[in-house]
Amino acid sequence: MEPSSTREMKDSVKQLKSAWRMGRWVVVVLVLALLFKGAADILRSAPGAHNVPFEYWYGHWRQALVLSAVFLAFLLGFARPRRRGEWRNAGLSAAFLISLFSEMFGVPLTIYLLAPLLGLPAWTFGMNESHLWAFALDRLGLLPLQVGVYLVMTVSTVLIAAGLSLLAVGWATVYRGRDRLVTDGIYRYLRHPQYLGLMLIIFGFNIMWPTVLTLLMAPVLIVMYVRLARREDEELATFFGEAFLDYAARTRAFLPWGRGRAVPPRGTPDRLHRDAEALTGQEHE
Repeated sequence: MEPSSTREMKDSVKQLKSAWRMGRWVVVVLVLALLFKGAADILRSAPGAHNVPFEYWYGHWRQALVLSAVFLAFLLGFARPRRRGEWRNAGLSAAFLISLFSEMFGVPLTIYLLAPLLGLPAWTFGMNESHLWAFALDRLGLLPLQVGVYLVMTVSTVLIAAGLSLLAVGWATVYRGRDRLVTDGIYRYLRHPQYLGLMLIIFGFNIMWPTVLTLLMAPVLIVMYVRLARREDEELATFFGEAFLDYAARTRAFLPWGRGRAVPPRGTPDRLHRDAEALTGQEHE
């Protein structure tokens, strides 16, 4: 008979897992609320109202820490890295987010590097000017600064919100699928909605607030996500056989139109069985 202490420990673990599953959706709501509040504050303001001076905008490390923690909780809660390659991607994604928010609210290293090249003092860059794509459009005479900020915030917010939604919906669909090949819901249109979501988040943040580090890390992250997606295709092709091959032939990896491509199976059955269990959500949380 199982000791009572062991049963109690198992019950506690189940309760923690249940709380974390609920907590993930709280994080979703919090992230989306923060994102849309920030965009709405700018988009509904009068021209120039949010052009906060340099010395008042930067140096806010509490905001940088809070936003880094919230977005990292979202990333780890829904990307759910398990294998070495996934943890490597998660680590690089974490570095991307931390460097982004550190420059967005803490110390703007990119602006310190950019300002001398433009012959400008760093304190020229308040909040609006720190949206560097909007600043560039203004300097090139293509759009006034405030209009550029509206454009940048709108495009970036839509991309980030779409990416976060794909990540959360993709996870929920796989979790419900458990031990079967998931081809319904969002997976009816895309084989890798979660990786696409992560890519959209990367694009969105690099439009909203580009930095040297995030621009350098973006292509590396995207290549790594594409490679992980291909590896998962090969593992699922070996594990599920013709069922997955038929699914892959009619469903694109990242774009919801057109036909898929042939996926050759590879690898050892034992390892692939373990990996496919993780991919289809068979392992209970």
